[in-house]
Amino acid sequence: MNRFEYVRPRSVAEAVAAAAVPGSAYLAAGTNLLDLMKIGVARPARLVDLNHLPGLDGIEHLPDGGAQIGARMRNADLAYDPAFRRRFPAVAEALLSGASAQLRNAATVGGNLLQRTRCAYFQDTASACNKRRPGSGCDARGGENRLHAVLGWSESCIATHPSDFCVPLVALGAVVEIEGPAGRREVPLRDFHLLPGATPERESVLAPGELVVALRLPAEAAGFAAHARYVKLRERTSYAFAVVSAAACLRLEEGRIVASRLALGGVAAKPWRAEAAEAALAGATPDAASFRRAAEIALAEARPSGDNAFKIELARRIAVRALLLAAAGTPDRLPALPASPFASVPGGFHG
Repeated sequence: MNRFEYVRPRSVAEAVAAAAVPGSAYLAAGTNLLDLMKIGVARPARLVDLNHLPGLDGIEHLPDGGAQIGARMRNADLAYDPAFRRRFPAVAEALLSGASAQLRNAATVGGNLLQRTRCAYFQDTASACNKRRPGSGCDARGGENRLHAVLGWSESCIATHPSDFCVPLVALGAVVEIEGPAGRREVPLRDFHLLPGATPERESVLAPGELVVALRLPAEAAGFAAHARYVKLRERTSYAFAVVSAAACLRLEEGRIVASRLALGGVAAKPWRAEAAEAALAGATPDAASFRRAAEIALAEARPSGDNAFKIELARRIAVRALLLAAAGTPDRLPALPASPFASVPGGFHG
């Protein structure tokens, strides 16, 4: 690990000014950043510690039914907030399906959005990786790539985004609030993460020194609370990243779908909103046939990036499973294994 300067600002403005120095990185829980520093992938010259900034670690339930979440709020605190779980159950289920309880107690909302890919070639400094060293190549293209992207990938990079949390967030139209040297701005989460193209080293729209200060879920998102689920397929029952995942949210009236939201995880360098599939569900009956058609549309542009053609069919099936579970209704009690397609319902959901 290289030597670095440590700065503890007292306000957001001080933090943004401190991070304007080239080579700076923001530090919250550090559950991803510190690991990358230890293996030499991340080598910041300055760490700007956000843990003592006031006003970024809570949730405000907005009068219109939406919610504003501070970027320093811990994942576990958000998932177990009773009002939040009632309004946004798929988001809570996704949070509780990620990592271990110890990590959820430490990890933050803003850090979850910005976590780096778990591609083994990105994390191995002896491997060629355009994301880590632009222009060096992508060893994943000819390597072990069964878990890599099937949507939105390029010849430069086939990595996937690892977040569970971001999948229902992008489905529900979440907005990221950003503070930076040029002032404050807002970006829809669907536009926040970038596909690799020819510049995979640029993973989000954040400019140098910009800081995620909050995340906002619109009031409309709470309208899906009665029929919202997150389903995650992983290679072991818990404490693993998704092979594929899906967030499905429905509004039903008189036996018909009047609105839907569908997003996929584990398939691309960003959480993947399937808007064409949502459009196809408008007015449809909430049955397996409708959901299979929607899943086919959602994966219509998918193509293998290596030895991973199976992920396309797997993603279709997980999308159908999530939609069927959503149609059945959000359970009053969370499964003991949140988001697992093999879980039974007992547990404690709305608290």
